[in-house]
Amino acid sequence: MSELIRCEWTGMTTPLYIAYHDDEWGRPVHGDDRVFERVSLEAFQSGLSWLTILRKRDNFRKAFDDFSIPKVAAYTEQDVDRLLADEGIIRNRAKIEATIANARAALEMPEGLSTVVWRHADPDSPVPKAMSDVPAITPGSKALAKELKGYGFRFVGPTTAYALMQAIGLVNDHIEDCVVRDSAR
Repeated sequence: MSELIRCEWTGMTTPLYIAYHDDEWGRPVHGDDRVFERVSLEAFQSGLSWLTILRKRDNFRKAFDDFSIPKVAAYTEQDVDRLLADEGIIRNRAKIEATIANARAALEMPEGLSTVVWRHADPDSPVPKAMSDVPAITPGSKALAKELKGYGFRFVGPTTAYALMQAIGLVNDHIEDCVVRDSAR
């Protein structure tokens, strides 16, 4: 019996990471609140391991009202203080304040966040043979970051934007022989 091939970043040892890779990463995510959650978690991940975010994701959902854009946009300084005291999430004032500011910016988007983000999908991106073939930044991620920043988003540089694009299916960066590559679309 042959061993299943997965993208190397899973480490192949942590069940939570493997489940995320197999069932979520690279699969299309639509809807303003769902995309807002992923934008927010990618921003919180900046400088940290994605596994740290996965382990705290349920806490983030509870702390940020399931990433309801209208609810988060209405947060006050008292909510910032509440979040800074919440040991279940990453307690970084700049990232918390950015999440609230991003919710407010998302409310102002005439087309909605999901539509704006999905405008940058690249279904014809090259198929990576190995993770070394996967870029950290692309022209598409630069354009997405620039557009989101134009709306007032924070913590959305080109690298974070590309991680978002990978995570929610705007590109399919599962390696060529990955067991879930063909089912990720």
